[in-house]
Amino acid sequence: MTSSEDGDRRPYHHGNLRRAILGAALDVIASDGPSALSLRDLARRAGVSHAAPAHHFKDRTGLLTAIAAEGFALLSSGLTEAADLRDAGVRYVRFAREHPAHFQVMFTPGLLRENDVELTTAKALAAEGLRAAVAAVPAGGRGSDSRLAGVAAWSLAHGFATLLLSHNLDGPVGDQDPEEVFHALTGLLFRPG
Repeated sequence: MTSSEDGDRRPYHHGNLRRAILGAALDVIASDGPSALSLRDLARRAGVSHAAPAHHFKDRTGLLTAIAAEGFALLSSGLTEAADLRDAGVRYVRFAREHPAHFQVMFTPGLLRENDVELTTAKALAAEGLRAAVAAVPAGGRGSDSRLAGVAAWSLAHGFATLLLSHNLDGPVGDQDPEEVFHALTGLLFRPG
């Protein structure tokens, strides 16, 4: 047990503290953005001493890096299960919709420790999932430069997801399922064979 500044004693451990802190952080990011994160506030929410989160994450940057690494791992898992490039894009959009706090942190490099092994590994796996989906499209459907086709595919999925999450597509998408709309959009760019 450790003492907090106000003299009360709170237990360091309570089940899975790491998961509890990550969950609380994701809630804060989803409602108020990453700038609202405070390890002290997260400790209060988890009912532990203000120093307890530092045992798992060291500092705020460590926490945000862990969130990004988790997000890239989740994204990678979805991409590796994709049937084809269009499905990979739909899964990317679905990931952003289901994990908006992860998505926001993952693509804000200034918040992260870019050399963190867990983060770089998860990013590489997600990138490989996209590369594999692009490579599976015949050259006639994606052009001769698969690297540029990958940039185009990622730009389309990421741009659509970002616009969707910021409510800039509310009018154009309306009541339609955003994943179905995205699937239709990909047909405009990438054609099989």
